[in-house]
Amino acid sequence: MIKKITKSNKINSTIRIAGDKSISHRAAILNSMAHGVAEVTNFCVGDDQESVIRCLRTLGTKIIHNINYADNYPIHTFKIYGNGENGFKKPIEPLDCGNSGTCMRLISGLVAGQNFSSVLIGDNSLSKRPMNRIAKPLIQMGANINSLNNKDINQITAPFEISGGNLGKINYVSPVSSAQVKSCVLIAGIYADGITTFEEPSKSRDHTERMLSAMGADIKIDGTVTTIQKSKLKAQNIVIPSDISSAAFWMVLGACHPNAEILLPNIGLNPNRTGILEVLIEMGANITVNNKTTDMGEPRGDILVKSSKLKGINIDKNTIPKIIDEIPILSLAACFASTQTIIDDAEELRVKESDRIKATVSGLSKLGADIQETEQGMIINPSNKLIGNQVESYGDHRIAMMLGIAGLLSDKTTIIEGAEHASVSYPNFWDEIESKK
Repeated sequence: MIKKITKSNKINSTIRIAGDKSISHRAAILNSMAHGVAEVTNFCVGDDQESVIRCLRTLGTKIIHNINYADNYPIHTFKIYGNGENGFKKPIEPLDCGNSGTCMRLISGLVAGQNFSSVLIGDNSLSKRPMNRIAKPLIQMGANINSLNNKDINQITAPFEISGGNLGKINYVSPVSSAQVKSCVLIAGIYADGITTFEEPSKSRDHTERMLSAMGADIKIDGTVTTIQKSKLKAQNIVIPSDISSAAFWMVLGACHPNAEILLPNIGLNPNRTGILEVLIEMGANITVNNKTTDMGEPRGDILVKSSKLKGINIDKNTIPKIIDEIPILSLAACFASTQTIIDDAEELRVKESDRIKATVSGLSKLGADIQETEQGMIINPSNKLIGNQVESYGDHRIAMMLGIAGLLSDKTTIIEGAEHASVSYPNFWDEIESKK
């Protein structure tokens, strides 16, 4: 799909955003492991979440989907019937994770705890992404994992088979800070005998820990060390806060546009996710947060962003884990800063849905940005202005959306190839874009 985007002269609007993608994943998976029935409201309905729901249904989980409307905005609710400890069924077909690395890694932790074998598959992009990070700890816990196409035992990629059950405790020191790896191990730890310990170099996102605690898991957190042991989870209703990663695109638009005021209601404000807010405010963005509340351990509030004068900053390993998904759109913001921005220690971006360092530099360079790729990041110098051009998403939803926002800020027309990939996490993104033109 090709999208043509032209510059918007003025933006003054309220934008409602679907539920947080990461929390939606976890609410579905953890409630499927629990006892009882839960209603998950404001669920993010994108391609990645459909992959999670599809996998859970393939494992025998009963899930009912309903849609209600508030101010003509669709509110998706999923009623999830928990399977308890032993209620999952051996899948009669592969667990199709689509394009979602989160789905594949978290579902791997779930099926590792089951007394049957499961085959996990994904699309061409996901099948190239390394799964060693989760395979190593799961194997140490007692799971048997075999890559079906890749003969190199040191390089696990999809499709692969997991034979689970009879897991034991593990004291795992992760070489990387990754919420996906941590969540995989903690989910498997629910089924393991003894106390499972996970230690990471720095604190990554903690949605899983917060939700497990609210559902009654025996979990303890001490800085970068998390312990968990076999637990009986209780299903919990939750209203999911709106996704701050999706809101990030509109925050950058509001801050960079010369005539803008954008209100974003009910945005998740988990302290491990607010790096985008912290970085934009450090750059000088005119942002305020009002009406703060908390539900199921997850804080939320209304974000108001106005036209701003930005300055460049240095972003390194101390900040990267909190903004890893937002770096492409922050790179766009840096183009409108008055001084240089340096992004470093972001090599993880090279193994996302695309090589996001290369894809970001390629796209913004074509639009006239003064941006340079480095081994672990990029250097961005101020640009007087961006000018529309033909660009591509590289099959990556965050690159597609970043380029869409860039189009609203660029002179002349921006033509985006592969725009359909935005639906992975934000199905109505282009509808919102069209309303701002």
